[in-house]
Amino acid sequence: MEEYKFLLDLAIILALTKSFSLISRKFNMPPVVGALLAGILLGPVVLNLVEPSDSILNLAEVGVVVLMFEAGLETDIDELKESGLPAFIIALCGVVVPLIGGAVLALVYGTEILEAVFIGVILTATSVSITVEALQDMGKLKGPVGTAILGAAIIDDILGIILLSIMTSIGGAGGFQIQSVLLILGKMLAFFAISGIGGIAVKKFFEWLSTYKDPGIQRHRRRVPVLALSFCLALAFLAEVFGIADITGAYLAGIILCRLPERFYIHRKIEVLSYMFITPIFFASIGLNVNVQGMGQSLIIFTIVLSVIAVLSKIIGCGVGAIFCKYGKRESLQIGAGMVCRGEVALIVAQKGIAMGLLSEAFFAPVVIMVLVTTLLAPILLKLLFTS
Repeated sequence: MEEYKFLLDLAIILALTKSFSLISRKFNMPPVVGALLAGILLGPVVLNLVEPSDSILNLAEVGVVVLMFEAGLETDIDELKESGLPAFIIALCGVVVPLIGGAVLALVYGTEILEAVFIGVILTATSVSITVEALQDMGKLKGPVGTAILGAAIIDDILGIILLSIMTSIGGAGGFQIQSVLLILGKMLAFFAISGIGGIAVKKFFEWLSTYKDPGIQRHRRRVPVLALSFCLALAFLAEVFGIADITGAYLAGIILCRLPERFYIHRKIEVLSYMFITPIFFASIGLNVNVQGMGQSLIIFTIVLSVIAVLSKIIGCGVGAIFCKYGKRESLQIGAGMVCRGEVALIVAQKGIAMGLLSEAFFAPVVIMVLVTTLLAPILLKLLFTS
């Protein structure tokens, strides 16, 4: 019976996340806030009813991939092109300020320089999956602010990978190796080149598929969203093969298909799967990973300050970058708030650092709590900034 317990876990997660999401709506908060709180309640911090098993974590990964694919489908290509340079400036500011803030805090705490810089690298990460859900719920994903956030997040991901590759190269047995950094950059360029060229062919295939009629098949449209989802998962996998986050590949897949005549039908069908099953599991999985056992007073203080710096550094860094790019003050605050969430990206970077000996295991719990704080706060800040 034990091997089937994950079925009961999934049932509990789905029931509680949806219940808490409804409660969040009653308080005029995005439903994602309730789903995150449900994960905390079910995890080791409160009830410890559900363990983050491999099955749940794998489904959670699919959830975030599908969520970013939906965001890509809703993207306005013309606005994305216009926000190219501003997105780069916003992302660059949103990397530099958290990097400095995290490193200074760690140095004050007494860590070595290399570990301090790596903690700063963790703070540079941005995961907009929560932001996307909040903006979708408010109907604000399309438009200059939503597009700037998504564009900056993609560039932020690339800059983060470069920083991570440099740090892991320095932390390796042979010290810093320029060859390994150049290899990472080459792989990234290869991924975008392959995706761009292949994307043209895939788009033409879907355009043909949308119009092709088989006399032996009564319902022709159902195959389109199935193959679109297959393309999304394949490109997400390809991104990981080339050392880029899978959510970047999923978002790019949505971008490639966003001008199809059938895009609304694709989005509507995939949204049902996302809403009913895999996205709630992703949100709950974040809360399930929070564990505060064994933390002393000094580490608790460090965690609190780290969380404050994580929030302020993105709002200030990305906000200043947005103001420099001629966005208004309110829009700049909205963009900064949209980049606050760290999500699974920061957790992946931290796990990589522990494996390479760049980060002590004692700092993993503070990183997880920081991720949770930023994840909870991002949709709340967006709600306040868009409605006030």
